[in-house]
Amino acid sequence: MVATSVYVIAVPLAVVRYPPMTDLPFHAAQTAVFRHYLDPAWHFREQFTLQPLAVPYMSMYALGALLMLVLSPVAAVKVAAAAMLALLPAGLAVLFHGLKRSPLLGVLGLGLVWCNLTHWGFLNHMGALGLFAMVVGLTLLLLDRPSRGRQIALALALVALFFTHIFRFPFALAAVVGTAVVVFPATRRLRPIALPLAPSLVLFAAWLLARTDALRGEAVTFALRWARLGEIPSLLFTSFTDPAEAAAAGRAARLVLAALLLCAAGAAARLARVGVLAGPAPSPGSAVRQRTFARCAAVVPVACAAVFLGLFLSLPLEIGLWWYVYPREIVAALFLALGAFPDLPRSPWLRVPAVLALSAAAIGVASVAEDNYRRFDRSTRDFDALIARIPPAPRLLYLVFDHGGSTRTTTPFLHLPAWVQATRGGWLSFHFAVWDASPVAYRPRAEPGAVVPPPTPLRWEWTPQKFDVRRHGAFFDWFLVRRRAGADHLFARDPSIVPVDHVGDWWLYRRSGAP
Repeated sequence: MVATSVYVIAVPLAVVRYPPMTDLPFHAAQTAVFRHYLDPAWHFREQFTLQPLAVPYMSMYALGALLMLVLSPVAAVKVAAAAMLALLPAGLAVLFHGLKRSPLLGVLGLGLVWCNLTHWGFLNHMGALGLFAMVVGLTLLLLDRPSRGRQIALALALVALFFTHIFRFPFALAAVVGTAVVVFPATRRLRPIALPLAPSLVLFAAWLLARTDALRGEAVTFALRWARLGEIPSLLFTSFTDPAEAAAAGRAARLVLAALLLCAAGAAARLARVGVLAGPAPSPGSAVRQRTFARCAAVVPVACAAVFLGLFLSLPLEIGLWWYVYPREIVAALFLALGAFPDLPRSPWLRVPAVLALSAAAIGVASVAEDNYRRFDRSTRDFDALIARIPPAPRLLYLVFDHGGSTRTTTPFLHLPAWVQATRGGWLSFHFAVWDASPVAYRPRAEPGAVVPPPTPLRWEWTPQKFDVRRHGAFFDWFLVRRRAGADHLFARDPSIVPVDHVGDWWLYRRSGAP
């Protein structure tokens, strides 16, 4: 399982310098803010305030910032991204362990690593799903056999989930309590979960007081939309124009089905053997308790999956500034539904083929991601060559007019220039900080010492045609444009802006006298 996980998660990230995940460049930029916040040469303290409790999407940024102490910014962010994705098989392995099945079934989680959400760059969400499964598994383990070590592990998993995705955290709290209630007929225990809940409940209470207005949300109208069931295939593996993606997803589904049949055959053989060769059994009380626990525990992942399926069917596409809301929930539902998978057969003649089939399913999807990421690497060589001309800490305005040149169905070029801030510091014309929904936010412009870029219109990053050099360009001294037909006309009204270089589809300009 470890070898398969390393290949599936690490290899696609290793073959490309800038992975074509739409939002990843800004994850990199915000990671760099935490790493270099106190370094005046990067000019982050002039722009930003940090709000790790008010908007606690911190785990990937904290890990990446630590890794930047020993790795380059690009490498550190890719390792942090891999860690978020690795939580999927790790969390599922813990869940299966809690269900008294083989942790090797965690390999099932690898099948969703390269779904659409990952390519969008929703890495906190993906990591949070793995942590959610881990929380449920640790709760089952704790209630089955309480120990101080398991209490500490559950407490740490809940705190990690709080700092990974705050909106997934309340569901985890409900899952812990719900799990305890569901397995109560077998365990007769509720008290063991009290202490592990305490630290994260304190954090959650503090967050409710400190959260920003952007996280206070708005009223949501729930309405079941059954037609969305027909959308499911298009929301999972449609990130590339490459037809190999759909073919790999189909093969993966057939391999998982084959593994399911092998596991079912193993279960049937085990039942038959018990019936024919009934030998000494455990004490009646212990045996009954174990059977009751197994039956009750099996309900938990199915119930969690049903909740997330209900959210998929009823949530809107947008809630305030939050976009692509309901499609995220089908991944959560399918991931937790994997917890219904039967245990691996005990016979190596069935067990080994089942594990190999599940591994092959994930490897096939990952190989498509690897191939398309490798192609994207060739598409960004012009970008990499051109930004080498940009000095440290620039005031950079960027405009992306053309989004062609990749196999992605959603543009990976939209935020690509944010890698300049991640690797060099300075300012950007557009930043996620403007929404106040990240742990990095702009300082108030009137605050003494604040040097903050001017505000931009809503959806600025999607509408570069709104750019007017006299209205939007005065603050900046470097200008990066992706436009095949040239960009000189964009700056014609400001003669102080002169061309520097042109490589491929990218054009670089600077203001006369700029460093």
